[in-house]
Amino acid sequence: MPELPEVEVVRRGLERWVAGRTVEAVEVLHPRAVRRHPGGGADFAARLRGETLGVPQRRGKYLWLPLAGRDLSVLGHLGMSGQLLVQPEDAPDEKHLRIRVRFGDDAGTELRFVDQRTFGGLSLHETVADSAEALPDVIAHIARDPLDPLFDEAAYHLALRAKRTTVKRALLDQSLISGVGNIYADEALWRAKLHYERPTGNLTRPRSAELLGHVRDVMNAALAVGGTSFDSLYVNVNGESGYFDRSLDAYGREDEPCRRCGTPMRRRPWMNRSSYFCPRCQRPPRVPS
Repeated sequence: MPELPEVEVVRRGLERWVAGRTVEAVEVLHPRAVRRHPGGGADFAARLRGETLGVPQRRGKYLWLPLAGRDLSVLGHLGMSGQLLVQPEDAPDEKHLRIRVRFGDDAGTELRFVDQRTFGGLSLHETVADSAEALPDVIAHIARDPLDPLFDEAAYHLALRAKRTTVKRALLDQSLISGVGNIYADEALWRAKLHYERPTGNLTRPRSAELLGHVRDVMNAALAVGGTSFDSLYVNVNGESGYFDRSLDAYGREDEPCRRCGTPMRRRPWMNRSSYFCPRCQRPPRVPS
């Protein structure tokens, strides 16, 4: 599942290639790609036709394209394999092309939504105001992400202490902090030398601030190289993969030596996923006797 850095890379590409362009026609090629749009494919295409796309926005893992002068936005769900590609109009169709958006200009490119597993999609939603921005109503409950200038660190620390959960669960709780998924949670926890089952209730303010700093550092490092790609399913708008998988310190490194102490890294099942950690650097919390 794409996390904040991957979605931000896509957002920047869309800002460069589609912001300010007017939609001439929309072709929905698979009904599942618009299943979150209440009116279905024909309604989605009709309502988007003639609209001008504004500057793409993002909150955490969620990406949307506001419609200029309207209280409406196109929300993009990338799911496990969704790709928003800007392609030449005469380029061959991708095997798993689901939606095509043509523009009424002479730029010679179109926007394509490609999704092999059909877990993602596009949908049109009303926007609601949230302090400094407007966002689709269906994601109004999502917290700001750690790279957002308006992210409230003090409020986050208090929420952590009040949540009475474990630290990795808290990092993945999109109502507390958005954009962090399994990969970057493991990376930040390794940098902070925190075990994923560490209770949040006893995290001090300096310790939670340190962890937050590591979350930001690892995300900025991933952004610098285009995100993390383990296969061809995550690409930017030009179809290029990211390279942060070559720099991962924890995730996916089971039995490889810890880059700090040399101890073999461990993997444990966790909430239908996996957690990767160093058993020496990230000691598990003590279980009360």
